[in-house]
Amino acid sequence: MSNKEDIKYYKNIFESVKKEVLKAQYKAIYAVNKELIFMYWNIGKIILENSKWGNKFIDNLSIDLKVEFPTIKGFSVRNLKYMKKFFEDYPDFKFVQEVLAQITWYHNIILMDKISNIEERKWYIKEVIKNGWSSNMLKMQIDRKVYQR
Repeated sequence: MSNKEDIKYYKNIFESVKKEVLKAQYKAIYAVNKELIFMYWNIGKIILENSKWGNKFIDNLSIDLKVEFPTIKGFSVRNLKYMKKFFEDYPDFKFVQEVLAQITWYHNIILMDKISNIEERKWYIKEVIKNGWSSNMLKMQIDRKVYQR
């Protein structure tokens, strides 16, 4: 085997290994996102079930979670309110498991902020999944009113 053939052979091996690493990274990111979505839904449920505590409940919860988990982001008052809204808007956990866990939390926030009609949201969710839209692309499609066309 010549040196050129060895280099070509090595590059093929390297590309195969690289594909495996990227595939594992994607699976890991997808699994983490899925668990994050489930956690946010469950926290939203807990918040809604305990909303009788008043407005300070979410403020206090945010502070206490940040103290307890200082290295974890996502426990701001604003994000906790999104979690509550997420649960209110999507009480069916099966839908969360099968559909919403396929898109990022940021995609979900954009949809909650920009679209009040649940059926329209579901259409955009399917399009995000089908087309792999980034959050910026989703915003652009919503601003262009693609659903109405």
